[in-house]
Amino acid sequence: MTLVQMQPRPENTSPPHRTVRDAMEAAGPQVCDDMTVEVALAVMASARVGHLLVCEEDGLCTGLVTQAALAAVRDSAAYTDRVRLRDLLGDRGPVTSPLTTMAEAEHAMHCRGLDVLPVVDDQGSALGVLALAR
Repeated sequence: MTLVQMQPRPENTSPPHRTVRDAMEAAGPQVCDDMTVEVALAVMASARVGHLLVCEEDGLCTGLVTQAALAAVRDSAAYTDRVRLRDLLGDRGPVTSPLTTMAEAEHAMHCRGLDVLPVVDDQGSALGVLALAR
């Protein structure tokens, strides 16, 4: 019989096929897509967050808005107080599955210039967010 010596795995070593589920954070505040830009900015300020998940009436996540993006819209010449979050996101913003590998998600986020990405289940309900450190 041959003995095999096992080396302990360092604690900071990540598994080879880490998924978004392993790294996602809590979803945070979720708002309806008929909310105006001004109200969304007020919600962000009171919740002390930099982003909001946006959902349709039926609760399906349609995307995410950031404080910086909303401030840019508000400061644009075309802005009116009637602009709603659904007007900014269109049909559906970028989202990811919890089963997506971290490598795939990070690549997609870098290509799109995103710092935060909603994580949704098979039905489109928000599970959390994936935030990249910059």
